[in-house]
Amino acid sequence: MNAQNVDALSAYFLAEVSDVKETHTLSIIVDNEPGVLARVIGLFSGRGYNIDSLSVAETEHEKHLSRITIVTTGTPQIIEQIRHQLDRIVPVHRVRDLSVEAHRKGHEKPLERELALIKVRGIGEKRLEALRLSEAFRAVVIDATTEHFVFELTGRTRKIDQFIEILKPLGLVEASRTGVAALGRGPSAMRD
Repeated sequence: MNAQNVDALSAYFLAEVSDVKETHTLSIIVDNEPGVLARVIGLFSGRGYNIDSLSVAETEHEKHLSRITIVTTGTPQIIEQIRHQLDRIVPVHRVRDLSVEAHRKGHEKPLERELALIKVRGIGEKRLEALRLSEAFRAVVIDATTEHFVFELTGRTRKIDQFIEILKPLGLVEASRTGVAALGRGPSAMRD
């Protein structure tokens, strides 16, 4: 028997390991109490995992529960390890990998949106071009003077990245972003 067949028959056979990094969106329901966010973030920093996006807010006032949405990148094994470690933190009620669930349902990604406020300085032709682009991206002007605009844009992270990139040569001053808010697709709630 060759080594490959022996491994396949072994009681210690492990699933294939992948080195390909993937981006996953994790949704975590936690008690809304001091220190919980620090414990969740500490798990990432303590193990050298990066957080690409983070958003958190109380979502069920009567039950004092908050939803933390984290976008992170790693191999499938690392993502699974993160999920299991998050599950073990005491004030964590539920952890769902929304990316895995979306793939199971035949979708590329879960429902994800981000909000950005983008300030652009410009006059003349650059000002007009910024306004034309804002219409194409469905950005809303929420503040304006004769020298600047502040746009509000909601959408997928990639859409916001593209809008910011296009505005750079037109006078981009600064941008503020909320981080990704996400929900799983389908009729069931996270607590189900």
